[in-house]
Amino acid sequence: MKGLIGVLGGMGPAATVDIFNKFVSFTAAGSDQEHIPLMISSIPDIPDRTQALLHNGNSPLPLMEDYLHRLEVAGAECIVIPCNTAHYWYSELKKACHVEMLSIIETTMGEAKASGKTHIGLLATNATLAMGLYQKNIEGLGFKCINPDQPGQDKVMESIYRLKAGNIAQAESLMAEQVATLFQRGAEVIVLGCTEVPVILAKEIKQHPEKFIDSTASLVRAGIRWYEKRVGKTDLLL
Repeated sequence: MKGLIGVLGGMGPAATVDIFNKFVSFTAAGSDQEHIPLMISSIPDIPDRTQALLHNGNSPLPLMEDYLHRLEVAGAECIVIPCNTAHYWYSELKKACHVEMLSIIETTMGEAKASGKTHIGLLATNATLAMGLYQKNIEGLGFKCINPDQPGQDKVMESIYRLKAGNIAQAESLMAEQVATLFQRGAEVIVLGCTEVPVILAKEIKQHPEKFIDSTASLVRAGIRWYEKRVGKTDLLL
């Protein structure tokens, strides 16, 4: 199918559900047939990215490449990966990929730059922070990057893993505290640099969308624009 987008997901499943929901809700479609065609891989046996980068865990790269190629063989013409930390391996994946691939880091930073804000808060996994996936880009633009302090970052990670375990209320409480702290420390807008975080903060994002740059949402918007160009359509993005 022309314009088929492959979603290399499962990292984690809740983030994969979120990107699917956003493709549906962000598309101006009047019928089933007018929606963006997606093929979703949500096979959750890919090793934990943070464990791999910071604690000598198994590398997720071999399985990510395997599932990427399965999406290609199935007909995907563009690949999106709803996991920020997985983008540490983006260069290797892109070399292995035979079709278009969109970077969640690039799409998110494009929206951060367009926001006009210069004091950028950042909520992300320990590994994403340790690898500087966002800080280097934010500071490279001459902006100030505001991360949680270590106790706060510990709570960010606890919140993310509580969501993965299905404890949504606890995850929301922990993350809301860190949001408030970042704004108190001078953040003008907060980059949600982990795809679980928009799920955790869904209620707050709905109430105050101007306060956040949702990495999953940025990737979906880029995916819809790619599809428009691929099939020669316009005005699909709500």
